[in-house]
Amino acid sequence: MNYIIEVNDVTMRFNLSKEKIDSLKEYFIKLAKRQLKFDEFFALKDVSFFIQKGEVFGIIGLNGSGKSTLLKVISGIYTPTKGSATVRGTIAPLIELGAGFDMDLTARENIFLNGTVLGFSKKFLESKFNEIVDFAELWEFVDVPLKNYSSGMVARIGFAIATITKPEILIVDEILSVGDFLFQKKCEERIQALMQEGTTVIIVSHTIAQIEKLCDRVLWLEKGHIKMLGDTQTVCETYKLSGHI
Repeated sequence: MNYIIEVNDVTMRFNLSKEKIDSLKEYFIKLAKRQLKFDEFFALKDVSFFIQKGEVFGIIGLNGSGKSTLLKVISGIYTPTKGSATVRGTIAPLIELGAGFDMDLTARENIFLNGTVLGFSKKFLESKFNEIVDFAELWEFVDVPLKNYSSGMVARIGFAIATITKPEILIVDEILSVGDFLFQKKCEERIQALMQEGTTVIIVSHTIAQIEKLCDRVLWLEKGHIKMLGDTQTVCETYKLSGHI
């Protein structure tokens, strides 16, 4: 079967410095003398799974379990230490609040900046500008610098831009956990509309009810390993019984 995403035996290792270094100069001196000492930290270890086209795939786990690292590997932000992540489609990643934004610029300016980063033309963004701001419900703040926005307001703008067209793959990392309930509901409705049009969606959320409502299958990560992978009800019930929520 031709899957839209295949993650094969992915391991992601980071080297964490074991000692306190007070300056960049000291760092390079120690590096040149090979005096730097590191601890190896495995954010992911031997992770393998596939996602089918049009599937809504949930990822759950405690903080530090490797969820965001996995999304960054799939998005191409990180190259895995070992293994591979094959993606067959265009990705709209909503991974970090404010990623792709300049917080000193206004929302108006950031719509064009962030939209360009996502591959949209200026002409397209001009034609969709009103629709983006309408969805974000931020007309009265559109000419205010983003540094004066709350995290929820930044999330609104980011989500509105990323979903203005139908991406083949939408990646949502905890972005629905900020902002008010009504806007979360609005985001869920747009995700469901994208799902109906065939978009593949990957969602990371601490809100298990959201995962249960939206997802077809769920991956449970624990300390970088796959703890469980299967249908939403089975995985979520086991996760809840484990006392993680």
